[in-house]
Amino acid sequence: MLMASKYEEIWAPEVKGIVCLTTYTHEQILVMEKTILYQLEWTLTVPTPLVFLVRFIKATVPDQELENMAHFLSELGLVHYATIMYCPSMIAASAVFAARCTLNKTPLWNETLKLHTGYLQEQLMECSRLLVSFHSMVGDEEELKVVHRKYSDPQKRAVAMLPPANYLLPEGSVSQQS
Repeated sequence: MLMASKYEEIWAPEVKGIVCLTTYTHEQILVMEKTILYQLEWTLTVPTPLVFLVRFIKATVPDQELENMAHFLSELGLVHYATIMYCPSMIAASAVFAARCTLNKTPLWNETLKLHTGYLQEQLMECSRLLVSFHSMVGDEEELKVVHRKYSDPQKRAVAMLPPANYLLPEGSVSQQS
């Protein structure tokens, strides 16, 4: 509880406040905090695709539609287990690439995006195809419907209602929105 409050709160409680709530001593609380942090190797958070997405979107000089589409595709990836094999920066870069493909932006990928993301267009294809496939399956899978509803709102430019970039998908893939 002490560690969580130190992480989340601006004014975390003092150890003596925690002692009053528990049966542990001041010393026991501090020793346990140190033990837990040591076991976690002082890693309390990991970057999510959002951390990278914000930076990559800035590099693409987006309009609101591109920004919303990239967030939509990234969030589709977050709720689907198949993306677990990709690192957060790959998901974010692939979401930007797939958004640019979906919205027919040219060029699809450029030197600036390559510089800021560290990825070549070819490296993004597999993950981008996966994100586009989620977009095309949005009517079929329950976990994708919530994200679809969020991005169907006019305030989000209703980007979820746009047709997916099916040309990125392998031939024979079936799309709900084609």
